[in-house]
Amino acid sequence: MAKKYFENMEGFALGKENLKLMVIGLVIIVIGFLLMTGGKSNDPSVFNPEIFSFQRITLAPMVVLFGFVFEIFAIMKKTKSEK
Repeated sequence: MAKKYFENMEGFALGKENLKLMVIGLVIIVIGFLLMTGGKSNDPSVFNPEIFSFQRITLAPMVVLFGFVFEIFAIMKKTKSEK
């Protein structure tokens, strides 16, 4: 089904390669948001310092930011037929 969709893309502004790169960028963004999850405490009266871990405070936002930059690259990349 997807192959049939990609065969007739003459009227689209983005090519097949751009769409594939955009899907990869979306997956990177989702991975970044998944890295941010967790760290909650089972007991609301107990503080869990795990919410301030390197993974949630530093790594995950950098992964999400990289995903958004990758999305911009995927949109701006010229296809082989345009070169």
